[in-house]
Amino acid sequence: MSKLVNEVKSEIRTLLLEAVGRCVAEGELPVEPMSDFTIEAPSDVAHGDFAANLALVSAKTFRLPPRKIAELIFAQLALEESHFERVEVAGPGFINFYLGEKYFGDILKDILALGREYGRSDFGGGKRVLVEFVSANPTGPMHMGNARGGALGDCLAAVLDAAGYSVEREFYINDAGNQIEKFALSLDIRYQQLFKGEEAVPLPEECYQGGDIKDHAAEYAKLHGDALLKVSDEERRRLLAEYALPLNIAKMRRDIAKYRIEYDTWFPESILHGNGELEETIAILKEKGLTYEKDGALYYKASEYGCEKDEVIIRSNGNPTYFAVDIAYHRNKFIRGFERCINIWGADHHGHVARMKGAMDAIGLDGSRLDIILMQLVKLLYNGEPIRMSKRTGKAIQLADLLDEVPVDAARFLFNMREANSQMDFDLGLAIQQNSQNPVYYVQYAHARICSIIKALAAEGITLRTVTDAELALLTAPEERALIRHLAAYTDEIIAAAKSYDAANITHYVVDLATLFHKFYNACRVKGEDEALTQARFTLCMATKQVIFNVLEMLKVSAPESM
Repeated sequence: MSKLVNEVKSEIRTLLLEAVGRCVAEGELPVEPMSDFTIEAPSDVAHGDFAANLALVSAKTFRLPPRKIAELIFAQLALEESHFERVEVAGPGFINFYLGEKYFGDILKDILALGREYGRSDFGGGKRVLVEFVSANPTGPMHMGNARGGALGDCLAAVLDAAGYSVEREFYINDAGNQIEKFALSLDIRYQQLFKGEEAVPLPEECYQGGDIKDHAAEYAKLHGDALLKVSDEERRRLLAEYALPLNIAKMRRDIAKYRIEYDTWFPESILHGNGELEETIAILKEKGLTYEKDGALYYKASEYGCEKDEVIIRSNGNPTYFAVDIAYHRNKFIRGFERCINIWGADHHGHVARMKGAMDAIGLDGSRLDIILMQLVKLLYNGEPIRMSKRTGKAIQLADLLDEVPVDAARFLFNMREANSQMDFDLGLAIQQNSQNPVYYVQYAHARICSIIKALAAEGITLRTVTDAELALLTAPEERALIRHLAAYTDEIIAAAKSYDAANITHYVVDLATLFHKFYNACRVKGEDEALTQARFTLCMATKQVIFNVLEMLKVSAPESM
């Protein structure tokens, strides 16, 4: 990880505490336990590179106005041999620190020394985290919501990994229960229609209406003819489902792989039915006195755990509900040793959040360790105009269609431009544009532009050498300083994204980084008359290239060297 920013924050803390100690020794401040205080980077660099709120949080402790405390501490600060050139007291009592030249040079050396590891930290302490996302119903093709969820989940997992967590990705396959029974019935009807006609065997409204069901039935008929008409309804449905379900799951795996997502685990729901964990989970609820029977069904007392009403977990026909299986599944996650489990669900699951967290509490697990990210809908546009159908297939656009129509780079990047809980407009026209209006192209172009600068310098016989602190101190232009400050913030941006479960922080960060680089490039000539300044700016270009590459690699977006 980059230690320099943390070292600088620790340095500020030490400087402040030593100054307070001197104030106490001279009788200017009373001997009292210190209040906890924060050190943050202000949004406006005019207010310093770092600001501490020590004086504000200590007013009650020291029984003095914050501004007076800040001025006393300021008078005792010793900046010699530190990374800071000056300190100011601002506003009601903030103590603002301004970095000196050495810091900016050290950041660039840090980036080049760490390379692909720059930005990584041990913030998460190696805690095991499971991120479950997409988990699409295998009875049909994946839709646009799955496309957004896939990008959000995979990039969030990458951010958590970079922040020092031990992360695993999981896809939950709903291969049992009511939806599979409906899938089998739908296949059965379509299969019979091939031989008896649609009027003779009408498809009920509650069945799956998609063309993929017809396709599966037709393919099975090509292979086996009308053989299934001679077996029982139950046998016919079982055989059709056993034929079609693996095909659907295999296609899911292919589409997910094309989307550059690699799951650590594909977890089938059927495991929970077969290994006894579902029965164990229901038994736990019974033992705790949290169930009762009514009208032949078994209810769980969800109302005792913050829900509006109790929930059926075993229907009157003896079949478990989806909710019952979901409780068993989440219990399984924690049994596997994950300290925190994160789910990305569609917004239509809003009512399920409190129920599931409450159920974890009910069975003796800590529901607060289960985090649910609710994802809003995606509205598809083409150059600003709403669309629903694929030009290629004439059907509703699915994940596979999306990946045929737009680059994977664009899909993954653009879906991470907005936080999950905001509705998103995804413009197919924008996604294929090759200009600065397309954010992913804009960022990739910055990387390619730096590669072009490197090639141009090499053609003139200029290669990067080790630069001295004095040479790096030449980077004093506002555009240079702004770019270096942004590079220095990368590790903190990853940690902030990990805390908020929002990888959009990182896409915005790298778009801003590209903007700052373009401003630097337009204002500062890399190759000039001064060889030392040329090497310093060359170093800045290389550090910027490395950080752009690190971000894009984390998001699984390519970093082209030419465009």
